[in-house]
Amino acid sequence: MSDENIKKILKTIFTYVQPNSELASKIRNNFLLVEYERDSDNLEISEHDIDMDGFATIRINKLKTDNYSALYTALSDIHLRISAMDVRKVQSIVKEIYAGGDIEVNITEDLDALKNDAKILAIGSSKTISYQYQSSSEMISNYFDIIDESNKQLISLIDKYRIQSQQYFPVYGFCTINPKLESSQRLKTQQLQNLTASLDRIPERCKTDHLTIDAILGDDEVSKSYKANAILWSIMNDKIPLDQIKEYLKSEENKNDSNYRRILCAYDYKKYE
Repeated sequence: MSDENIKKILKTIFTYVQPNSELASKIRNNFLLVEYERDSDNLEISEHDIDMDGFATIRINKLKTDNYSALYTALSDIHLRISAMDVRKVQSIVKEIYAGGDIEVNITEDLDALKNDAKILAIGSSKTISYQYQSSSEMISNYFDIIDESNKQLISLIDKYRIQSQQYFPVYGFCTINPKLESSQRLKTQQLQNLTASLDRIPERCKTDHLTIDAILGDDEVSKSYKANAILWSIMNDKIPLDQIKEYLKSEENKNDSNYRRILCAYDYKKYE
């Protein structure tokens, strides 16, 4: 805060804003002075007064800590609808539209009927711009890619799905990336109940001591129609390493099969429960 350029910025702002006004309070909430304090885990924000020569005392918010990871996590969780840089880009394009530039404008919806958070402005080549929405089935098929990419925004769509009580949906892993899912507890309970019900129906001949998937697939005592049951039982009873299960699932081509979804739910539960 001793930097002259910072002081000039604050002086400029509070030259036009009364220090103790409601507007000053709103401005103050957009500033955070972070001061290093060795070995401190403090996350409490306090008020800090700045004295400047020839100017009234300016009060801003201050965090004194050594816990920078918590600060960065909080910053990364902020979801801004549009950045200042994006606004400037849009303004430059809009100017060109008004000036009669070679820009094609397509209106595909009744914009007046849309809410602000339902509007999308896309600027770029029509060959490269695409809108991505995944159904619950597609999210299951792309489970490992979504987990690897930590795609929090895509995972937030889960709250929009209508997932039936008997449907196998692997939610535990998704919740580790986006813990703010409103439907998380309900879906976790549903996932575990479905797995438990499946386990109760598995016949004794499927409860093998095999330690690999290849061993189960090569066991003639377990018929082809019961292979998935044997794999499911082995996962839930910690017989097969999860890394091996992951490779098996990723190699499967038919990811819409109910057996695939059951095994994926078992892997998801054991991995992230």
